Formats: sequence, structure tokens, C-alpha cells
Amino acid sequence: MKVLVQRSLESSVSVNNNIVGNIDKGLVLLVGFTHTDTSEDIDYLVKKVVNLRVFDDENGVMNKSILDVGGSVLSISQFTLYADTKKGNRPSYINAMGGENATKLYDEFNEKLSEVVKVEKGVFGADMKVSITNDGPVTIILESR
Repeated sequence: MKVLVQRSLESSVSVNNNIVGNIDKGLVLLVGFTHTDTSEDIDYLVKKVVNLRVFDDENGVMNKSILDVGGSVLSISQFTLYADTKKGNRPSYINAMGGENATKLYDEFNEKLSEVVKVEKGVFGADMKVSITNDGPVTIILESR
């Protein structure tokens, strides 16, 4: 499981020109799954995301978590995180988990995350337009393995 984390001032996701999720200060998560991912991977990354100290403290040092600043999460499914570009110029997505299983894990991830922090999300498998105001910019890649 991979989660690309971006610290955000404001972000939104639209499907068919309709906003389906938006946040102010918080984190945008691009979330991808591979074939061997389980609930253990989800538990690990939920804990990592909510405790990740990427927000500034009083001294301007990244020392606060999303819990400390009362931020929200915008979670977007992103199978392309598992793109393999080693051969040729067209990415292969063979390492990305397929639809039904990935949907279940994505839902579980968001449910567990929402037990701790406010979560907005995109629509799994939809053609989404994501608008991110990356604060910093701060972008971090988390992996469960």
C-alpha cells in the first residue's frame, strides 16, 4: 500500500463538474493498493498518517500532526501509484490491485481514518478532477512495506 501525502491549505475533488469532496487545512492523500495488501497495511498507514508531523509549530518547525492542528483529510484513490515504468514509455499497472478488492480496502482505509479525523473522499474508479493547494510544498510518500 502506498499513500502520497500532501499538506494542503484547501483542496477539492470533482466528478462530472460536481464537487464531491473538499477540505480546508489538512492533508490530501493519494491512496494506492497492490495485490498483497491487507488490513494490517491499512492499520499501519492510518496510524502513520494521523501522527505524521508535517504541520508547523509555534517556531515554524514541522512538529505537529493533523490531530494537533484539527485538520481534515481529502482521500483520493490512485491506482497509478503502482505504475511500473521500467520497460518502455507506457506505464504498466500490473502491480495495482484490481477494482473490487481495491474498493474494499479503500473503503476500509477511509472508515478507519474517519474514526480519528474528518475525511472527505473522491469516487473510486471515477474520472476525477483534483484541485490541490499544496502548502509548502510538502509531499511525502508513505509505504506499508
